[in-house]
Amino acid sequence: MPQQTSPSGSVVIPDEIRAKFPDLIDLILNSESMNDEERQYWINILPIMTPEQIQNLREILENEKRQLQEIDKKYAGTLSAAQQREVVAKTEEERKQRRMERKGKEYAAEKKESEATDDLLKQIENI
Repeated sequence: MPQQTSPSGSVVIPDEIRAKFPDLIDLILNSESMNDEERQYWINILPIMTPEQIQNLREILENEKRQLQEIDKKYAGTLSAAQQREVVAKTEEERKQRRMERKGKEYAAEKKESEATDDLLKQIENI
């Protein structure tokens, strides 16, 4: 199976996934709230995600991108060194908060999916 790697070289992207989800792959690779391990996780599970889950992921990543652009635009003016440190600290805190929120949503989605799988297995066993 042909594959590409991310610019950092540590995220492997199968060609068929890149072809099927090009915009989502770009959002994942450019997300500042994910490390490469998290990026690889999302790329790996894209083929088994429901359309609703894919749309939710897309909305989360687009919202993150938009918020970061707004922050960059807001603070694009000339700042003193102290102001820059304050902006960096605030931005890091905001990113940490968004990362925690995203992980909470991921956990809830995984739990819901696991429960649905367990329910299906129980139904199959009862047949």
